[in-house]
Amino acid sequence: MGMKGSPTAQVHLDGVRVPDSRRLGEEGQGFAIALSALDSGRLGIAACAIGLAQAALDEAVGYAAQRRQFGRPIGDFQGLRFMIADMATQIEAGRALYLAAARLRDAGRPFAKQAAMAKLHCTDTAMKVTTDAVQILGGYGYTADFPAERYMREAKVLQIVEGTNQIQRMVIARHVAGPEGR
Repeated sequence: MGMKGSPTAQVHLDGVRVPDSRRLGEEGQGFAIALSALDSGRLGIAACAIGLAQAALDEAVGYAAQRRQFGRPIGDFQGLRFMIADMATQIEAGRALYLAAARLRDAGRPFAKQAAMAKLHCTDTAMKVTTDAVQILGGYGYTADFPAERYMREAKVLQIVEGTNQIQRMVIARHVAGPEGR
């Protein structure tokens, strides 16, 4: 359905022996190491989501400028202009959020909460913006003749990978409100 720009495959290793000199971290720490990699991965997903949302916005704006209805471009209609303004605002907010998290990471400071926030906001933004782009293109937005439908499918998978957005909410709440059951 999606992931056309990033082919993904399963790798199965059975009975593979890895010398100690090639081990990442200490024995028994693999799960913790994998979890720590998720935070950086979430920043990458956030950046991908904003790039995807920007592409969808660009497609919608281009279409709205050339598609004419009632003797003028549909991009001149206030309702559509408001939709475009909201799309652009959410993209810019997402970009600022993931860049702030990335700056924390680059400075060696804790960034797990900010990475989860960035992943959550940016992927939800991508889903909303791509859905709005399909709406702006109307029937064309639903066809494979225009990239808007693909953008929408790609946005959906970004809400799932590197931890679903429901998991991001759990991570954020744990950082803000503390662990459950205190």
